[in-house]
Amino acid sequence: MASRIPLAVPNIGEREAELVNEAVASGFVSSVGQFVSEFEQKFADYVGAKHAVACASGTAALHIAMRLADVQPGDLVAVSDFTFMASSNAASYQFADLLLVDSLAESWCMDVASLRREIERRTAAGEKLPKAIEIVHILGQPADAQAARELADEYGIILIEDAAEALGAMWTEGPLEGRHVGTVGHMGAFSFNGNKIMTTGGGGMFTTDDPELAAKAKHLSTQARLPDRGYLHDEIGFNYRLTNIAAALGVAQLERLDGFVAKKREIAARYADAFDGTEIETPPRLPGQESTYWLYSVLVPASRGAGARDELQDFLAEVNIESRSLWRPLHMQPPLSHELTLDGAIGEDLFARGLSLPCSTDLTEDDQSRVIERVHEWLKLSGE
Repeated sequence: MASRIPLAVPNIGEREAELVNEAVASGFVSSVGQFVSEFEQKFADYVGAKHAVACASGTAALHIAMRLADVQPGDLVAVSDFTFMASSNAASYQFADLLLVDSLAESWCMDVASLRREIERRTAAGEKLPKAIEIVHILGQPADAQAARELADEYGIILIEDAAEALGAMWTEGPLEGRHVGTVGHMGAFSFNGNKIMTTGGGGMFTTDDPELAAKAKHLSTQARLPDRGYLHDEIGFNYRLTNIAAALGVAQLERLDGFVAKKREIAARYADAFDGTEIETPPRLPGQESTYWLYSVLVPASRGAGARDELQDFLAEVNIESRSLWRPLHMQPPLSHELTLDGAIGEDLFARGLSLPCSTDLTEDDQSRVIERVHEWLKLSGE
């Protein structure tokens, strides 16, 4: 059996071990220690946000954002339909109703124009408007944050960016030129799970330019505890703090982030060249935007039939190549089947045909060639 090629694994080196050991030696191993504040400051500087608050997970950062948007039971939250379940969970924790918005075929991200039409319809009909809009930068591809922010500002809605999969992605042209994802909305959230471009083992980051929101986010993440001689809490908070050990790992990973992003784009370019002229559909490459291709994902040809995605996945697994299907849209998830949905056909197609290919930042050219050759072989055999 050929050696295993994993889908996406963390890239941990000597610098990470050095700083984690330093955190351990300091005795500050939980949520207090120099690395937490250092990580927050350096992360904010990297993405161009004024404030960053380290959290236990990307989902925790999103949940705090929903709390700070004052999302209450029965409020409406518009969220991308084609996304990982954590995106909507943050709103569901607040017992909100959801408006699941389909994707654009061109970007795989939220169709903001469709949401605008729905908001205009609701306004004319006197129906409830969303309290918050949560756009998701899918698989490292920037969503239409400019249009989403304009829509949110026009109707007095809070815009939250789920940038869990897109650290390092940015705009290179237009009104957002030079901006990183996660810094356009009122609040942003990032994830450092083990398979993300950089990792803290788990963990996330809340970002904002509003100092009051940042202070409230920090307060909520630390059990809403006030500085008092006794244990005094002024509201219901959460244990959403990032540990000093995890933050030390984050500081080291952040030092290497530019290299990780460059490698992701290099891998993406090689896949794109290899599949050019075939029936494999490669992920979005839009002018004025730089994706980070967190998980390099392709669409198998519709002409191969309904089960083609699974067939290719099994074909790769036979030679020890890991791959992963894309998410089932939220409207197809049993707990959310009752929620309002705008369209959904694009998300269903992405789920039915989407497959993520190996793209670890330490993926070798030889291993990537193995993946490419196997996909080409499947295309030939499945087309006979």
